Amino acid sequence: MNLIRVAVLLLITQTAVGTVAGADIAGVHIGGSAILADGTKLILNGAGIRRKFFANIYIGALYLPSPAHSAADILEAPPANRIYVHILHGKISREKLIQAWTEGFQRNHDETSLSTLSGRITSFNELFSSAMKGDEIVIDYSPGAGTRVSINAELKGTIKGEDFNRSLLSIWLGKKPVSATLKRQLLGNG
Repeated sequence: MNLIRVAVLLLITQTAVGTVAGADIAGVHIGGSAILADGTKLILNGAGIRRKFFANIYIGALYLPSPAHSAADILEAPPANRIYVHILHGKISREKLIQAWTEGFQRNHDETSLSTLSGRITSFNELFSSAMKGDEIVIDYSPGAGTRVSINAELKGTIKGEDFNRSLLSIWLGKKPVSATLKRQLLGNG
């Protein structure tokens, strides 16, 4: 019985250390923690690779104030969060990037919701240009302040509203995510 307790304690300790230490994915180190502009401390919840037609497109990582494994709980009332995207593919044109964002919003929302978000989705899409291998997109959300988008450490803009952040997170965590595998990975479920 004591041996089982020791094994469980070691597993819990290794999991916690793994979260703090981060992860190495496709030769890229993903940090175990992050700090938002308002000082909120976040920890790596999960990370994985978005694949399409056998190609690695990007690494995605989700940071939250504390571990969460339920997409529904996160989307119900989004806490402070960070979505980190590291581009692995050679080049993604601005048009393809915007198309991917738009399709992600459309898959997870009805026409009424999309109509309410329309102007902010347009503003969000306008923040992007073509992405190259190695580019880093950081999307930070602070309740009350909005969703800040930075590309290669340059602040591009902020989109207001908890509803916008919830909609954005649904691209990865919604009922029709961009990838079911990546969704599980971001939630720390495999």
